Amino acid sequence: MYQTDPPRPPQETMPTMYDLPSELVGESGLPDAFHRIQADLLSETCQPPNYSSEEILLASDLNLYYDPRHTLWYKRPDWYMVLGVPNTNQQQDLRLSYVIWQEGVAPFLVVELLSPGTEQEDLGQTLREVNKPPTKWEVYERILRVPYYVVYDRYENHFRAFRLNGSRYQAIPLPENRLWLEELEIGLGLWQGTYQQTTGLWLRWYNAAGWVLTLNETAEQERQRAEQERHRAEQERQRAEQERQRADRLAEYLRTQGIDPDNLP
Repeated sequence: MYQTDPPRPPQETMPTMYDLPSELVGESGLPDAFHRIQADLLSETCQPPNYSSEEILLASDLNLYYDPRHTLWYKRPDWYMVLGVPNTNQQQDLRLSYVIWQEGVAPFLVVELLSPGTEQEDLGQTLREVNKPPTKWEVYERILRVPYYVVYDRYENHFRAFRLNGSRYQAIPLPENRLWLEELEIGLGLWQGTYQQTTGLWLRWYNAAGWVLTLNETAEQERQRAEQERHRAEQERQRAEQERQRADRLAEYLRTQGIDPDNLP
């Protein structure tokens, strides 16, 4: 099971997720429609066969507090995955934020969806300002040491991925715009299609058999399978009825010839 060591906190009482909520005063609030739909598709199709849903956290726009020495510093990845942490199916237990010193496990994968105003920071092309928090790239690469970092630019249809190699991110070649993750036994790729009534090019998970199905696709596949079974059953019923009618005609013919079809030698 994948796990990283978070930064060690100082010996003092640390704030929890209840002290560090997901929304802070002055923030712009919810992301645009594309970010919401893309995050939904990533979460819905992310089904690693070697992890149960109870031990994997999939988060979208959930504040990530990463430095126990600066407890108000945070980043808000567009989407990220944490392995080996307890998940919940109870509403009252849902996380308000993800706090590294409370959870003890850093994300395994972070996805950023490029916007014109965030591109340089997302790609590590901005320098840290004096007395300011580190950039996203610095946090993911040097502080949390997130093993995989994915960036998708929907304006250019450009999918990029980076793997932590030593202390620095290294670009991963993506043949056919696909990234296979051996640790998860699934991969991430670009898929052209319609999701939530919106057609476009989307990041989506796939496995050895192909694209991981969404709930609607699974339901449609089951509906088609049931329809095929109903059609086969109807064909069998019709064949049985034809055989019965054929037998009735034969029996009637035998009777016209003075032969009792119920007492054949």
